[in-house]
Amino acid sequence: MRTTRKAPEKSSARGYLDGQMLIATPGMQDERFTRSVIYICAHSSEGAMGIVVNQPARNISFPDLLVKLDVIPAADLIELPSRAGDVKVLKGGPVETERGFVLHSADFFIENSTLPIDEGICLTATLDILKAIARGTGPEAAILALGYAGWAPGQLETEIHSNGWLHCSADPELIFGLDIEAKYDRALKKIGVSPGMLSSDVGHA
Repeated sequence: MRTTRKAPEKSSARGYLDGQMLIATPGMQDERFTRSVIYICAHSSEGAMGIVVNQPARNISFPDLLVKLDVIPAADLIELPSRAGDVKVLKGGPVETERGFVLHSADFFIENSTLPIDEGICLTATLDILKAIARGTGPEAAILALGYAGWAPGQLETEIHSNGWLHCSADPELIFGLDIEAKYDRALKKIGVSPGMLSSDVGHA
């Protein structure tokens, strides 16, 4: 079901980072997240979940993935709308790497499947959204992430206090921008930090 209505507002408790971007610092201990920018989809006392938005999945294109998942037959690739070809496939994180998660603009909403997050950004993890994109009836902006990043209760807070992460507000360019390699420096610039200023003992924002 495609609608143009605004996704419902979601309240965020003070201190939680739903809808924010995490930016890895040189102090990040986990090599899997070196220079990562992560959009936080959910953060509460029960833990956190986010999507890495600046690590491309090498050698996997969105059209090829549609064929692999039997969303469309290979013969239909030439009929794909141009917007479908612009959808980037990313390594969303080390958890459930065989599963696809679509971050997208709020002009597309599937009842009981789409999770509104913040500021017009939604998450949908069903094949229905891939079918809609292939038909040209999907969201205006979208990225497909394979896997996600997850934190146990209190773990993300500990990593932030240990100078593993900075954070900044999200914007469409940071999430959906086609220049994936530039997102890390762009996120740092947004909080007034240049990469050369960072050291492994940088303080947290």
